[in-house]
Amino acid sequence: MASKHLLAGLIKWSTRDQWGDRFEQILEDHLLPTCEETGLDIDDIVATVGEDLFMSTVWACAFEDFLTREFGDGGNAIDDYLKRRGWKETASVRAYMAALRNSTMSLYEVSDIVRGTSFRARDLIRGGEPVLISERSATRTLKPWDRIAARVVRVGSQMQIGGGGLAFDHDTSEAFIEALRGFETLSSEEKRELAKASGQDLDETTVVDLPPTERLRAISPMFTTFWLLDLIDRAEAPEIPDLRNVEGDELVLCEVRYPLAAGTTIDDIQALLEARPEFRPATATSWNWVSLGKPAAASSNDSEHLQESLSFETRLEDSALVLGNVELEDKALVLAVNSRMRSDLGRALLSEILGARIGQPSVKTESVEQILASHDGAMPQQLDIPEDERCAIIHDHMDRHYRDALDRPIPVLGGESPRAAVRTDSGRIKVADWLKMIENRTAKSADPDSAMANYSFGWLWTELGINELRR
Repeated sequence: MASKHLLAGLIKWSTRDQWGDRFEQILEDHLLPTCEETGLDIDDIVATVGEDLFMSTVWACAFEDFLTREFGDGGNAIDDYLKRRGWKETASVRAYMAALRNSTMSLYEVSDIVRGTSFRARDLIRGGEPVLISERSATRTLKPWDRIAARVVRVGSQMQIGGGGLAFDHDTSEAFIEALRGFETLSSEEKRELAKASGQDLDETTVVDLPPTERLRAISPMFTTFWLLDLIDRAEAPEIPDLRNVEGDELVLCEVRYPLAAGTTIDDIQALLEARPEFRPATATSWNWVSLGKPAAASSNDSEHLQESLSFETRLEDSALVLGNVELEDKALVLAVNSRMRSDLGRALLSEILGARIGQPSVKTESVEQILASHDGAMPQQLDIPEDERCAIIHDHMDRHYRDALDRPIPVLGGESPRAAVRTDSGRIKVADWLKMIENRTAKSADPDSAMANYSFGWLWTELGINELRR
C-alpha cells in the first residue's frame, strides 16, 4: 500500500481552514453508524480497535474518501492542494494524488500473490477480469482468495492500491454484497440519505440507478461500518472454531471407560472384538472402530452448520471411516470417540458384544472450549522428523483427504460431490467458491512457513476441470 508519508503534505494541508471541519464530518460518517449500532462512542471504538490499527484502517479509509469528495462549493482538497502546493511535490506523488482524486473503494478478491512484488485483484462488485497490482508490503500478509476493500488506482503504467484498506472475512463480504443488491428495496428516507451522502444533486428515485462506480463512491462509509461491526463482534466474543465430524456432530472428545468384570480375561475381549468386522486391530491391544457403510447423512440443520464449520475425520488406507478407537488397559476397556452421538452408538455396540464381561462405564467429555483452555500457553511437542519428511507426510495426507472429498457429498454444494456438481455451470461456480474457501482457510490457519501453508491446491482445480475459474 502507498506509504502514508507520500501524502504527508496533503494531510497537513487538510487540517487547515474549512478542510479540517469537512474531514471531521467525513470521519463521523464512517464512525457514527457503528456507534448507533453498538452503543459505543467514538473513543470506545478507537480503544476496541487499537489506536495504531484505527489510524491505518478506519482513519485512512475516511481520509481517502474525503479526498475524493466535491463539496457544496465545488471544492476538493486534492485540487486545492495541487493548485497551491503541488509545486513542492515530485511528479510521481502528484500523479498518485491525481489518481486517488477520482478513485472508488470496492471489494476485491486476491489471487496470484508474488511475495514482495504483486498480486491480482478481482472486483467482486463491478466484475471484470482480475487486474495486476504492483505491491510490496501487503503481499507479505495477504493469503490466496482473501477479500479486501481498497482503492485501485493507475499511476503511470502500474496499478496500485491506496493506503486505506480493510480485510474482510468471507461472511462479512457476502453480507456487504447482499446489502448492495438490496438498494432497490430502500425506503424513501434511506434513498434521501444516500442521495445526500453522494454529494450530488439527485432525487430519491434516481440515486439507486447510479452507475456501479458512482454508487460505490456514494456509499464508501458503508465499507467501514461493515468492517467495524464485524471486528467489534469478534473482539467482544472471540470466535472458537466450529469443529464437527463427518456426520455433522459437534466435536466433543469422549472417553468411555469400562471396568472388566471379575473373571474376564484380555483374551476374552480380544476374541469377541476381532470376530466383529467393525473392529480392526491396530495393535495387539487396540482396535479401530470403523463404519461398515456410508456415514449417516447430516440433518438439514447440521448441513447449515457444516457450511460454516471445519469438518474433521480420520480414514484408513482403504478409505474406511474411523468412528473411534478401543484399547485394552489394565483391568479396563477404553472407547475414545469425537462426538456424543458416536459415544452413545459405541456404548450400545460394546454392550451388545461384550455383555456381562464389562461393568458400568464412566464417561468423560471435553469440549473444544475446554481443550483450548487447558492447553492455553502450552507448547506443542514436535516429533523429531526432518522438515522435508514432515512436509511430505502432511502433503500426502492432504492429498488423500481431498481426493476422497471429491467424491463425497458436500453440504455447501447442496449435498452433491464436487465431481457431480461441476457437471452444471452453476455447480462449477459453487465448486470454485468451495475450493477458494478451503484454500483460504488453510492458508490463514497455518504458519506461513509450514507444510500446510505451502500445500498446492492447483491439482484439485485441474482434476475437476475448472482451472479457468481460478482467478
